[in-house]
Amino acid sequence: VGCNPLAQTGRSKLQNKRATLNQQIIKQMRMRAGAENLLRATTNNKVRELVALELSYVNSNLQLLTEQLEGLNSSVEVYQNVQESASIPMIPLGLKETKEVDFSVPFKDFILEHYSEDGSNFEDEIADLMDLRQACRTPSRSEAGIELLATYYSHLSLIESRFFSPSGQMGIFFTWYDSFTGMPVCQQNISLEKASLLFNMGALYTQIGTRCDHQTRVGLENAITAFQKAAGVLTHLKETFTHTPSYDMSPAMLSMLVRLLLAQAQECLYEKTALPGIRNEFLTLVRMAQESAKVADTYEQVHQSMIQTPIKDNVPMFWSSMAQVKISHYRSLAHYFVGIALLDHQLRLSDDEDKQEKALSQLYDMMPGGCAPLDLLRNKEERRQIGKAHFRRAIMGHEEALRAHNLCRHLRKLDVLREILQASHKRTLAKLDENNSEDEFTDYMDAPDIVLIGEDFGPLSVFSAKQRWTAPRTVRLYPGGRDLGFMLKGDGPVQVLSLDPLCAAAKNGLKEGDYIVGVKDTDCKWLDVSEVMKLLKDSDETGVDIRVVSMMEGSPPMPNKSATYSGGLSKTYSMICLAFDNSDKVPKNRKVTKKTSFLNWGTKGKSKSVSTLSLPTADYSATLPFNKQRAIFPNSYNDPALY
Repeated sequence: VGCNPLAQTGRSKLQNKRATLNQQIIKQMRMRAGAENLLRATTNNKVRELVALELSYVNSNLQLLTEQLEGLNSSVEVYQNVQESASIPMIPLGLKETKEVDFSVPFKDFILEHYSEDGSNFEDEIADLMDLRQACRTPSRSEAGIELLATYYSHLSLIESRFFSPSGQMGIFFTWYDSFTGMPVCQQNISLEKASLLFNMGALYTQIGTRCDHQTRVGLENAITAFQKAAGVLTHLKETFTHTPSYDMSPAMLSMLVRLLLAQAQECLYEKTALPGIRNEFLTLVRMAQESAKVADTYEQVHQSMIQTPIKDNVPMFWSSMAQVKISHYRSLAHYFVGIALLDHQLRLSDDEDKQEKALSQLYDMMPGGCAPLDLLRNKEERRQIGKAHFRRAIMGHEEALRAHNLCRHLRKLDVLREILQASHKRTLAKLDENNSEDEFTDYMDAPDIVLIGEDFGPLSVFSAKQRWTAPRTVRLYPGGRDLGFMLKGDGPVQVLSLDPLCAAAKNGLKEGDYIVGVKDTDCKWLDVSEVMKLLKDSDETGVDIRVVSMMEGSPPMPNKSATYSGGLSKTYSMICLAFDNSDKVPKNRKVTKKTSFLNWGTKGKSKSVSTLSLPTADYSATLPFNKQRAIFPNSYNDPALY
């Protein structure tokens, strides 16, 4: 069922205001149409003057109503998590409003005329359908609300085939209001109903993602999933219904919305990476700089879409201003992290020069000053000058973010955003002052832009066209205090050797010769044995999921380059395996046959269940740039190693 439409929650109040504004916009549009018709029909100058005055008054009212609707689309604070106080707000989509539809008389008449049956025999089913549609106008902000919309959407395809003939009209009018302009669209075509439902399904996913707790790992994972699913639903809408008359469902607007949702998913991924704290280590700081630059880059694409005609005329100014703030903020964070990495860390004998040199070279298209990466790492004064240049770039970006924040009246209402921007600005200023010397008068060096690492398939020696691989599969391991029953070898990716066929890992699907390409959310294609073991050790007693691939037959053997390592032992894992309890079996549920209604004629033998899994749910995890190598962070904010 849907939510109580009379419930006085912040979200329901906004939807009620939206419905009221839509009705007022319709009234003013009708008055404007009448005034324009009278202006064209009359030749009396006095009447024309009065009509022109009335027309200007109506246009002014329409402008005011449009601004109020823009204000509703900018009211993001009521959708945020109520316990949240330290995260930049996300942008949700508002639900499209619709008028009530009475299916009763048209359906009864059609059943009698077309199927030669008494339509009154199906009054209960028709009433259920109308109740279902009414509930879809106020869906709950949860998976139950998504399931409700999906249920009605699945019914529409069957209703269309039973009642809506291509050669005739049913006399049923569907009216939906544009989410951005409030303009009504009224058609007898059921495709408008289906497209609007998909839009609301995507909008509801955005509200679910916005509501998630961004201070917990689980909350951020749920937010990422929700924004990805929202993007998938809107992508399906754009590809399936290509000629929708409502502007909020036009291809250009939907493309912009998809970019916005994916950018917010990328931002949540950054927050998830930084949640446990950021270690003040050179490689960790470089990775965080690249993650920050990635978020800024995705919002740059969003902003470019927003300022294109005619999207810029309908997108709320709050949205484009928020995109500008996030571009400047996250780009500044990227420069800040690079400055910290260069100024707080000097190359020591115990450091891995090759890794630091590779990480630094991937930051720039061209090294500053034309020097080699390793020379820069070894030159303390050069590092200092370039680090300070990055701080200056960061300060300029923070000031630009604050300026954009102050220019938008809706952004000025978000106190938490202003506090985050000011804190970031003050922190960077303090770090620059800390590294300034009294004998320095000018600094002429400009910090170069930070570039993003492109997606990679893995080491060329392993992942090349010469080898054929299976699709990645997930295997559950329980490394905490147990012997795994295999050895690891390799310098990226690591390979499974000497697998005991009786151990738990083998029973869960691990095979001899498998390559580990991922541990939890971390891409392991480039990690060596010690780094993979560190990831495995960080798991708890519930176990850890790893992703593995197998080389298919016909591929040449892999080069043997590295020694064998293991977890707590010096050279190899013990072959001792714990007993694997497979006695807990889940009994199959008995199927219950339900009474078939007229809505299900001709569906015998077909699946009748409705689930969001039947939609293009859009978990784009495999195709979006979210599966990058992640830094490992401690579990405590009080760790002195945290930056």
